[in-house]
Amino acid sequence: MRPPRRGVQEYRKGLIMLTVIGVIFRSEIAILLGCHTAWLLFNKRLSPADIVTSGILGLATGLSLTVPVDSFFWQKIPLWPELSGFIFNILKGRSAEWGTSPFHYYFTSAFPRLLLNPLTWLVCIPMALTTPALRDRAFNMLLPNIVFVAVYSLQPHKEWRFIIYVLPSLTAVAAMGASWIWTRRTKSFLYRVGAIGLVASTLGTFAVSLGMLAVSSSNYPGAEALNYLHAYADSSQNVINVHMDILSCMTGVTRFLQITPTQNTSAPHRHTLWLYDKTENETQLLHPGFWDKFDYALAERPEKAIGGWEILHTIDGFTGVELLRPGATLRHRTSGGSSFTQHEQSIEDLWPGVRNDLYQSWLKVEDVMRERVTRGWWVQAKMEARIRILRSTKESA
Repeated sequence: MRPPRRGVQEYRKGLIMLTVIGVIFRSEIAILLGCHTAWLLFNKRLSPADIVTSGILGLATGLSLTVPVDSFFWQKIPLWPELSGFIFNILKGRSAEWGTSPFHYYFTSAFPRLLLNPLTWLVCIPMALTTPALRDRAFNMLLPNIVFVAVYSLQPHKEWRFIIYVLPSLTAVAAMGASWIWTRRTKSFLYRVGAIGLVASTLGTFAVSLGMLAVSSSNYPGAEALNYLHAYADSSQNVINVHMDILSCMTGVTRFLQITPTQNTSAPHRHTLWLYDKTENETQLLHPGFWDKFDYALAERPEKAIGGWEILHTIDGFTGVELLRPGATLRHRTSGGSSFTQHEQSIEDLWPGVRNDLYQSWLKVEDVMRERVTRGWWVQAKMEARIRILRSTKESA
């Protein structure tokens, strides 16, 4: 049965928006679009004519926006970035060079981490799918998205960001199941237990999320290294050349961190120009003359930097979690520092006092928790040296 005219218009708007977003931003949305389009066609929610006209309108709109803008900035005419990315990653299969994962990765690893609350997929979604009053709506929201994830799982290279588009639908279905349990919490013992479980799991998930947030902040040593360098480099030079290696660029170094010319400390009326290099070519990196032009380098392995270099500073990065037994001393206390971990000292130096109050408060909470709750047991993040900030010594040699 064909839906009311207003419903048809809403479906068409959705298809147009997905098409535009896929054309401009992410080519894999085409698969998501195809799954939803096939489902709407199968259920006779839209006619073939509606689908074709919506697709043409969305495609034309997207191309008219992305091709002129990207062609101008990349100085390559004509350029459709998402088509180029699709050819490179899918047709040529080059995305596998960034690593591969098994077919079930999204279902067994990504979803449990993205939907962190275990009751989401153990209780709430099954409740929505098995309750007659909710089943049809839940099934319509869930099936096209699950099919999209299954199809995209055929691609060897997998990252959670490729399937994040399905999370709103999964969350909506879970919310339907949670609402069903919560509104019936006074009707039976099982519903009451379920409601308590929902509250407890939500609070627990929130606490775990805060912990994961703190851990994730330690995953960007490249960004911290560049910020530190900006603060402590010799700004009396007219030009500062910086080389940034692959690990630095993979852990936070972006164009957004690059700065415009800064004031020259030796001549206030002049400015220091920062030049950034991200060369990856091994042949170039092995040539001694390549390194002569650089004043500083961000390097995972300083021995690869040819010539005279000294380590100006070392930035730590997160490598795991370790369990501490009663009596063991936390690393940040043994150092007597005033920051959570050594690698965050650069941030403390950049913004003095910002972290100190939080740090002291955390120490008090930590003492209470270890003494009264965990009886001395605790966990802390494992930190290891990841990025070395190197300064050239060629002038002083």
